[in-house]
Amino acid sequence: MRKVLIRLLAAFRRLSLWWLQLRGKTEQDVAAQRIVSGQSWDEFCDTLKAAGAALNFPGAPRDPFNQAEGYRYLTRLARAGLMAFLEHADPRAPVLHRVVHETVKMGADNPDNFYQTACISGEYDYVIRGQRNTVKYLGFGTQIGHYGQGGGLPPSGYLESSAIELEADGSFLVHVSCKPHAKNWLPMQPQTGCLIVRQTFLDRTREVPADLIIERVGGDAVPTPLTPKQVDDGLKSASTLVAGAALLFAKWARDFQRHSNQLPLFDPAVSTAAGGDPNIRYYHSHWALAPDEALLIEVTPPVCEHWNFQLNNYWMESLDYVNFQIHTNKHLARYEKNGAVKIIIAHHDPGLPNWLSTAGHESGTMCFRWIKLQSPDDAPQPQTRVVKWSQIARINPQQQSTVSQGKTQHEKESARDL
Repeated sequence: MRKVLIRLLAAFRRLSLWWLQLRGKTEQDVAAQRIVSGQSWDEFCDTLKAAGAALNFPGAPRDPFNQAEGYRYLTRLARAGLMAFLEHADPRAPVLHRVVHETVKMGADNPDNFYQTACISGEYDYVIRGQRNTVKYLGFGTQIGHYGQGGGLPPSGYLESSAIELEADGSFLVHVSCKPHAKNWLPMQPQTGCLIVRQTFLDRTREVPADLIIERVGGDAVPTPLTPKQVDDGLKSASTLVAGAALLFAKWARDFQRHSNQLPLFDPAVSTAAGGDPNIRYYHSHWALAPDEALLIEVTPPVCEHWNFQLNNYWMESLDYVNFQIHTNKHLARYEKNGAVKIIIAHHDPGLPNWLSTAGHESGTMCFRWIKLQSPDDAPQPQTRVVKWSQIARINPQQQSTVSQGKTQHEKESARDL
């Protein structure tokens, strides 16, 4: 239904543009009228109001706590949309900025990631100048469209740092264009509208993210003068982001409840179309625990660049990873002597390794990731089981290694420098 509505909306816009042309008016003329009359602002506010329907989507929790988080979530989406589509929406003078971070979250944002984005266009060529620094994983992706337009985010190009030729001092230059380059080329297509940068940490407290600047080839980096159409388009896109993202992830969360407290593989085609990293295998689901229950996740990690697991609230916002331990990863986790990992999700600290806090939540969503598997077909299925609090003590901590995987032979065998 959502795809049908998006196609109908696109067809309506094409028809409207054709009708304007017949009447001798341009899109700029209409945008100016909408701004002067206040229609742009009215529709922005109306769309924000309509976005609240996502909090009443079938399956959504209706208790005061989750609804309060839901409304805060909508304000965060609005903040992200205004930043992306009004403040930094000029593809002729793009700015790399953080839309998703510690206080703006969406779509199971990864606590190990340092996300950046920029508005670009397949009409122009760009270069990204950078200093690699020490962050473990660095990847660049171009995508067609953006959340503010609806219709998903199909990829149009991808380049990771392992394929980038660095200078002796660790600096590099990436070419972003539709036209191929002999090295360090990040492809675009004519319809490309967005650059996504993902930097993944093993340990945020120790690693330094890459320093990056994007420039348009032949540009002067000076933003173009503001026009009524830019504001009109920006308000439309920002409000559509709030409504579209809230509805999309409310539907996902509803569907995840079909396998609550389990971790099935998420369809790779769906995740890629929604803007997910094509090098990652995702396991999305829902979790719910009574006060006297815990969720135990057991798996033997395969050879991969990185892996992590995180807890989210119902709206697919990562829980507060600044003040609570709500995620673990390849470097932070403690391993058993046979290389397996047991992750314990509980409301209170059981005094055992790999405990993750629910941060005051009784339920939510969760995500497991295998990043850059050596053999994608051999991705192991994480096993889950709900246990009573009294049973947690039976998990023998002596079977656990006293060091993280980052210092074990398993890590030495599986790690690859980027």
